[in-house]
Amino acid sequence: MRVVRAEKVRNTVADLCIQANLLLRRDVLSALKSALLKEKNRRAKDILKAIIGNAKIAGQERVAICQDTGMPVVFLEIGQDVKIIGDLRAAVNKGVELGYKKGSLRNSIVSDPLLRGTAKYSPAVIHTDIVKGAKLKITVLPKGFGCENKSCLKCFKPTAGINEIKKFIVDCVRSAGPDACPPYVVGVGIGGTADYASLLAKKALLRKLKTHNSKLKTLEKELLIEINKLNIGPMGLGGRTSALAVNIETYPTHIAGLPVAVNISCHALRSAGKII
Repeated sequence: MRVVRAEKVRNTVADLCIQANLLLRRDVLSALKSALLKEKNRRAKDILKAIIGNAKIAGQERVAICQDTGMPVVFLEIGQDVKIIGDLRAAVNKGVELGYKKGSLRNSIVSDPLLRGTAKYSPAVIHTDIVKGAKLKITVLPKGFGCENKSCLKCFKPTAGINEIKKFIVDCVRSAGPDACPPYVVGVGIGGTADYASLLAKKALLRKLKTHNSKLKTLEKELLIEINKLNIGPMGLGGRTSALAVNIETYPTHIAGLPVAVNISCHALRSAGKII
């Protein structure tokens, strides 16, 4: 049995909050640069150059990539042979608070979703998975709400064909249009229950953009082609690149259902992880 103290989790979460918000993921930056090379529309090229330049300045000047530093979503993969000493949930939320303050990141969380109230740094949304081994993996995904607000969920009949599902996913991106700061990364979750499909869609955003679901590689590529035909383009002003990638995750589901969820990320797809 390996012991991990809650203070270690707190400090790691704090560091990851800063890293995720200040340093754009390498795979996302690489995809943006590739899109720039392929783009023919002059205005779209200029926008992509500005997006890439913004990421560079954020890293050099140690400032947030975007003023919306998101709602912190924290994924914990806890090895079954790990024992946490202390209050894990409190440690995660305190780590978020410390990291956001130290990184001069915006406090965007209201305590009551209906009454609203004064903005705070936490609590985070925390997802935990129990896995084999004696390690603890922490991943922080600061999810901006310009794109989170464009999430979609549909519970299809089990008889639904693949073309119906593809149309739903493409229509979700079409509906987002220019509003969520394209080019997008489109996370898709298929299967499980309605809530689990939504979680899968968000988890799909954590996967490297050049990797594919081994069983659904063709579908991911087909969807990306169809989405880029929408001509939304960088920041919604037209161009070849409406999306950088489509990542799909699946899970077994009930014989009577077929839930499909879409979680869109803006061009500033930010996440950072560490194993302790």
